[in-house]
Amino acid sequence: MKIILASKSNVRKQILEKHNISLEVIVSNVDEDEAKESLLAEGASPLIISKNLAELKSIKVSRKNPNRIVLGADSVISLKNELINKPKSREEALMILKKLNNSKHYLISSVCISKNGAMIWNHSDTSELKMKNFKDEELVKYLKKIKTEILLAYGVYQVEAEGLGLFEYIKGDHDSIMGLPIKQIMNYIKILNK
Repeated sequence: MKIILASKSNVRKQILEKHNISLEVIVSNVDEDEAKESLLAEGASPLIISKNLAELKSIKVSRKNPNRIVLGADSVISLKNELINKPKSREEALMILKKLNNSKHYLISSVCISKNGAMIWNHSDTSELKMKNFKDEELVKYLKKIKTEILLAYGVYQVEAEGLGLFEYIKGDHDSIMGLPIKQIMNYIKILNK
């Protein structure tokens, strides 16, 4: 079975390929900022925002690709139940790191599978991360190691690379933290293949 990944995330594509899932990438082009603003105005929690964005991406691509299985995904950071967005600049990235500094926060990864424009399955996974206590200049030094396009696309920490050293501890599934709770996806795909 060949699925459609409704995401431009190279990391998500790699996770699926590593698990021998045949896929095609069709980017949803959902306006995430607009969707987040609307959901925040309704008082939605970071978990609900993550679930909704994964569903929006999946359904948008699914409507244009009848009878195909479409996987949408989204990850958000929740700090004291406040949504932490991807930075839009290096200055904003530093502000986010200062907020997360010496704090416990949650990374929520949601996935949604759709067919014929309707959700047929979804799952969310929450990981707990505790950032070490850094001086501001150490955070600036860390940010200098990350290319701007990576920083703006994936957020302030790359757990698969430099970002691992930022944390006192990480509790959660590695693939979920990377953006895709693959174990649950694999289990559901097995059901679909029966």
